[in-house]
Amino acid sequence: MKRPTVYLEPKKRVLKIIDLLDKEYTKAKTALNYIKPLELLVATILSSQCTDERVNKVTEKLFKKYRSVADYANADLKELEEDIRSTGFYRVKANYIKKSAQMINSEYQKKVPKTMQELIRLPGVARKTANIVLQNAYNITVGVAVDTHVKRLSNKLGLTNNKDPYKIEIDLMRIVPRNKWMKITDLLIFHGRAICKARKPKCAKCVLNKICPSSNIS
Repeated sequence: MKRPTVYLEPKKRVLKIIDLLDKEYTKAKTALNYIKPLELLVATILSSQCTDERVNKVTEKLFKKYRSVADYANADLKELEEDIRSTGFYRVKANYIKKSAQMINSEYQKKVPKTMQELIRLPGVARKTANIVLQNAYNITVGVAVDTHVKRLSNKLGLTNNKDPYKIEIDLMRIVPRNKWMKITDLLIFHGRAICKARKPKCAKCVLNKICPSSNIS
């Protein structure tokens, strides 16, 4: 008798999860609007505790006003705060953006770094933000970006038992093929927004309900 997919060993089960979600979300990719690495870095910093939709509304004007690293580095902090106020935690985010720009300007030849080690030195940039910038702006994959959706769904799907984002990233890197590290992030984010919502998951409509250990479908 064939074993149910929910009981498959992790590497086989995660491939099934990716396959099912990939068919469901054929256009899954970062929802943040950007053209160059600097814009993606700023947008990702702004996306903390804020929806991508709101960030995109803010950056539509922001990217026309601040076009270079120097523009952010030399920005009046109070003015920058007002420009991004609606994204929430605007004082902290403005400070991160300005200080990161100053460091990029002085230490990285005015270019957003291309390595994890350099990126996480920037104020307000942890591994999640660094992974998003590296993967989407430079097509460099060194890890799995773990945001709130990835963290929550990874636990619900039984892919990890950890709560710490870095430990979750390590767990996913062990079972997900490297060429799918970016894909699993995008797919879990899309699925978390559309179906597997934190307050009320739509298990009846979920393509994973037969293989998800947390499904409320009997």
